[in-house]
Amino acid sequence: MQRVLLTTFALITTLPLAVQAAQDESRELRLITPPWPGVTVKSEILSQLIEPLGYRATTQELSSTVGYSTLQQGDSDAFLAGWLPAQQESYDAAMASGTIVDLGNNVEGARMGFAVPGYVADEGITSAEQLADPEVAARFEQRIYSIESGSTVTEMMESAIDQDTYGLAGWSILSSSTPGMLSEVASANSDGRWILFYGWTPHWMVPAYDVRILDDPNGVFGDRNGDNDVKTIVAKDYVDANPNMTRLLDQFAFTAEEQSAFISAYSQQERELEDVARQWLADHPERVTTFLEGVTTFDGEDAQTILESSQ
Repeated sequence: MQRVLLTTFALITTLPLAVQAAQDESRELRLITPPWPGVTVKSEILSQLIEPLGYRATTQELSSTVGYSTLQQGDSDAFLAGWLPAQQESYDAAMASGTIVDLGNNVEGARMGFAVPGYVADEGITSAEQLADPEVAARFEQRIYSIESGSTVTEMMESAIDQDTYGLAGWSILSSSTPGMLSEVASANSDGRWILFYGWTPHWMVPAYDVRILDDPNGVFGDRNGDNDVKTIVAKDYVDANPNMTRLLDQFAFTAEEQSAFISAYSQQERELEDVARQWLADHPERVTTFLEGVTTFDGEDAQTILESSQ
């Protein structure tokens, strides 16, 4: 009799914990979305994907630095654009606090570095080491086009010039906004003129100008030959309370080519954000199936089945 009473007491005392866990799960997913086209479209794709499942995504237009702070404070849930090493300082501080969880890369093939249009690469320019050749330097007029002065990447290139890495002493950096830099690339592309600039993928510049990022054996842009991570960062409290959505976030990933394509549709072709995301989901049913593997609706039904019935 005593054993029965103890068992009954254990069930009664643990039941509120189970109820509390269910109550802690949220229908809302608060996404940090800096004004970058890649994360903007990714966030909209995710928003449209989870709506039929009983969830709702809201977006917070914050800088990445502020975003890491709001994740730590419990004011945001997830960030789909944790670029490393560019955000390394903010990322390391947040990880050290124990308040965020890194779910890994959501973009395969992200990279940055010295870049040239495809027609320059086709003439044999594939490595930054070749910039030391006087004839090559002359073809580029010893100029490097970059984004904003004071940006991390511009400072990386300034350091390379100061240290004469790849024979860059004496070269000039012409920095402006990203649109300003890419207008120079467009002009050079029209003329078939050689141009060296800061490039990265994923971005619409890649399909537009067949951009090739040069090998970087001396590590001007990091010790991984310019390779970058684009992390899915989630608040730890959200992960603990929302295992189902965390599973989806963990499986939500793209190739650099896929992201470059939808960035092009949204940013360069100026299509409506909702239309770009809706079209991507319609055109990639096999990728959607991968995202939803083992995922349920908020009410516990099979996510893939419910999604198909909603279309």
